[in-house]
Amino acid sequence: MARGSARPARPRVPGSPVGRGWLGVVLLAGLLAGCGIRPTQVPTDFGPAPSRVPCALSATDVTAQTSHGVPVQVFLTCSEQLVTVDRSARIPDGTAESERRVLVAQALLDELAEAPTTPEEQAGYTTDVRGGMTVSGPGDGDPEDALRLSTPPQDLTRTALGQIVCTFSDSAAARDDGSVVLGGPAPAGLRSYQCTPEVRAAPGDTAPASTAVRSS
Repeated sequence: MARGSARPARPRVPGSPVGRGWLGVVLLAGLLAGCGIRPTQVPTDFGPAPSRVPCALSATDVTAQTSHGVPVQVFLTCSEQLVTVDRSARIPDGTAESERRVLVAQALLDELAEAPTTPEEQAGYTTDVRGGMTVSGPGDGDPEDALRLSTPPQDLTRTALGQIVCTFSDSAAARDDGSVVLGGPAPAGLRSYQCTPEVRAAPGDTAPASTAVRSS
């Protein structure tokens, strides 16, 4: 052999530690491929398990919440917006229209004040309406479709007032045009409120539009 020429590489012995190591890698790759699993060189983190979709209830949850009483819809807050939720309320049948308006309004008000159910809470729903509030019909000289709250509307948060107005506006408590006439205890003034897209989109920033209503 000439001086300075490269020395030929010595062949690896299959039984050597290095040979056995390579053989193990080949066998492991084959097993993974046979199981339909691709070998990976880096750890994979798929993150936490998927959670409930925000502001959405399953059909099972909706059925459970509307199976007792008259199906109604109330506006709760979710993702800083007003979103309808299906509930049920007990409203007596066979009452006069004026009395029914008050009964419907009180039932809806009670539903708004209820703490969100477990499925609603998991989906991100909340309410700004506090319990203990009552509603009564028109006083002397009030329009026949007026509703008076035990808490004056101006003392409610914007979100709570928006929840009440939007919930009432889509029910028998509203006027034919969807507006809602509300006031505090008599002889406080009355105002006609509207549930607008702006209120539904940002109830904490936008108060329901309203105009004064004269009493006779």
